[in-house]
Amino acid sequence: MADVSLKHVYKVYPNGTKAVNDFNMEIKDKEFIVFVGPSGCGKSTTLRMIAGLEDISAGELKIGDLIVNDMEPKDRDIAMVFQNYALYPHMTVYENIAFGLRLRKLPKEEIHNKVVEAADILGITEYLDKKPKEMSGGQRQRVALGRAIVREPKVMLLDEPLSNLDAKLRTQMRAEISKLHAKLQTTFIYVTHDQVEAMTMGTRIVVMKSGFVQQIDTPKNLYNYPANKFVAGFIGTPQMNFFEGTLLKTGDSVTVKFDNSEAEITVPYSMLYKARPAYLDGKKKVYIGLRAEDVSLAEEDIKSSKSVIKIKVSHKEELGSETLIYGDINMDSDGYGEGPTRIIIKDSGEHELNAGDIIDAALKVERIHLFDKETEESVLPRVPEYNYIDCEIKDGKLKFFGAELELPNAVKCADLKGELLIPTDAISFDGDLKAEIVSCENIGGVNLLALELNGNRLYAVSPECIEGKTVNIGIDFKKITVISDGQAKISPMPELNEFACKFVKQKTKDTVEVNGKTKKKKVVHFGFTVGDTFFEASDETSQKIFAALGIRDAFTTALKMECGAYHLSVADHGIAAEAKELLDYGTEKFLKCMIGDSAVYVKCDEEYNGSVCLLPDFEEVGIVETERDIKIV
Repeated sequence: MADVSLKHVYKVYPNGTKAVNDFNMEIKDKEFIVFVGPSGCGKSTTLRMIAGLEDISAGELKIGDLIVNDMEPKDRDIAMVFQNYALYPHMTVYENIAFGLRLRKLPKEEIHNKVVEAADILGITEYLDKKPKEMSGGQRQRVALGRAIVREPKVMLLDEPLSNLDAKLRTQMRAEISKLHAKLQTTFIYVTHDQVEAMTMGTRIVVMKSGFVQQIDTPKNLYNYPANKFVAGFIGTPQMNFFEGTLLKTGDSVTVKFDNSEAEITVPYSMLYKARPAYLDGKKKVYIGLRAEDVSLAEEDIKSSKSVIKIKVSHKEELGSETLIYGDINMDSDGYGEGPTRIIIKDSGEHELNAGDIIDAALKVERIHLFDKETEESVLPRVPEYNYIDCEIKDGKLKFFGAELELPNAVKCADLKGELLIPTDAISFDGDLKAEIVSCENIGGVNLLALELNGNRLYAVSPECIEGKTVNIGIDFKKITVISDGQAKISPMPELNEFACKFVKQKTKDTVEVNGKTKKKKVVHFGFTVGDTFFEASDETSQKIFAALGIRDAFTTALKMECGAYHLSVADHGIAAEAKELLDYGTEKFLKCMIGDSAVYVKCDEEYNGSVCLLPDFEEVGIVETERDIKIV
């Protein structure tokens, strides 16, 4: 059994197409992971890279403790089940299951015991003497599974194994595969384009689109907290209803206005604490998302709801236990086509409705999803990246939420009024501002604290849930942004320094001892140059460069080095740089330097002027191919 780790994994084809783009994931032992997405999203390509059937363009793939990038598929201790079964037609079921074990030259008795045990688990014992052509699709798929499980692999890979089966058999086989996973207690990675399969089988789901991971989460969280409009629309049947609209905050409430219709509802501002104030001006466009089951036609719901809209019915689909009602929130539209105002309602079927009827419907406002019109990212993320706050700077002091802080020298600026962006990870718990703890929620391993500062909401991430009613907070000023008149007047210090480098080889004569005699021997060293400075690369790093770029192109491809401010130091040797100024952020100081035309920042308490040498910590350095923007190391 084994964990699977993918770090900055890419698949780039010779024509430049990125089939998989910067895939990062840690898969725990015994998890059932499902890759899901439309055709061409990169899910099967990722699976094939794990299997070793596709070369990895860049990145690191580990199964257990072993890096397997260059390992042959047969040596990875994985088993794969394909869509088309891939059974030998001239062999019996017994022979098909035993085939791989015979190639490994296992004793006959051991092979027999494994085959019989697998057949018993899968319920195909009575078919062991039959040929595949005498069996149904579901039975053949069981044989393919049996051939995989007798190997007792560390990881089971399944590439759309049920897509050739009819709907009833797919439902049955879903249960069989889930039962098999529980019994085998090994890691399963499953690829499908069917979101129902993904939701019913996976412990976690990876939603992909155009080679990019959109979201990794549990089925429940994907459904309730989609990160963007694509995930919201892809997960769930029928698809989520989407409308364009605007949000206008007035006091403690927000008016939600649906475009192209008279529909309008009011929600409490407390629902939208995590939203950026710019979304609440009544002008910025958003997508309003509502699932079909979150629109109610029940009379008691309509009477008690403060969020009722009118709908013009177009048609309905009877599904037995429920009815899908199609309509439109624009009284001049017909609701038949997928227009911007069409709505689908999941109803119990008790209401007698006809085409053209105009009815009232209650919206479950606590279930509304909001997405940015341009980026399609959620306006209400579970873990906000920033707090967005109206602020004022006067006489070197930052004022917000009734609090006042002295600005350190590094971020001093002229007096202004604007918007303050404080990242949730920039709030510390050792400052002078007293805040009340409203709640602490663990979200995917991240502790999110909801705080109140003088009656206003703030969010902060913390290494642990903090108990108690109050806490003293401060701000990491090197991470804040202040925007006024559409321009950033204070910008955060970059998290990563970037500067150009080259991969090179150097020939030297090293002194070696042979048979007790000292000799000079020619040795080739591989490494990186920044300006005129050479840094020798480790064998592991050199291998990653050659694997990603090829031996010939490795020395001509444009590269850049990435290094954080804490992983650069001033030394007596290293990269030639020009020290410009020491930036004082209050609790920390950083030396701003120039390497050619690139500004870099170094954690440093001493002031330097003129020429200095900077030494990177190569345990923490990243190497990126500039043109394709691929992280190699």
